[in-house]
Amino acid sequence: MSDDSNSAPARDASVVVAVDEKGQAAILSAHFPDHGGEYLFLPGGRREDGETPEQCARRELAEEAGITAEAWSPLGSYAITLASPARVHLFEARRLSLGPQQLTPSELDFKLTWWPIDEAVQAAVEGRFLLPAGPLALMLAARWNNHRSTCVVPA
Repeated sequence: MSDDSNSAPARDASVVVAVDEKGQAAILSAHFPDHGGEYLFLPGGRREDGETPEQCARRELAEEAGITAEAWSPLGSYAITLASPARVHLFEARRLSLGPQQLTPSELDFKLTWWPIDEAVQAAVEGRFLLPAGPLALMLAARWNNHRSTCVVPA
């Protein structure tokens, strides 16, 4: 979730919706004084040299939330800003294992909580997320999961 400059982003980023076996999403929160308070966000951040978007997503999920996942699904790739060719890659992660967070000094106040995905989407609608990629990823995951649960497989 860190951004190392105030200029247009030059590196791609990845954001992850991690969903447990109960259908709850891993949501992080932290205080952002420049934006006037505490906000919600999903694990994610900028790609490091040589990483694929999924490798970045896996690393950020492990570092920020202490979560590893066995199942990964891409949710899409979108421009971060018109001023840069950088993209944000969205993923859903499932079959999760929990471990300790590996936070940097600037991330020490990151708090992990678990939300039913519909409540997380409602929080996004209410403007409780700071950045737009998290709400988009949540809404795409919720839509995909709703579609998946209503599909009938022919016999």
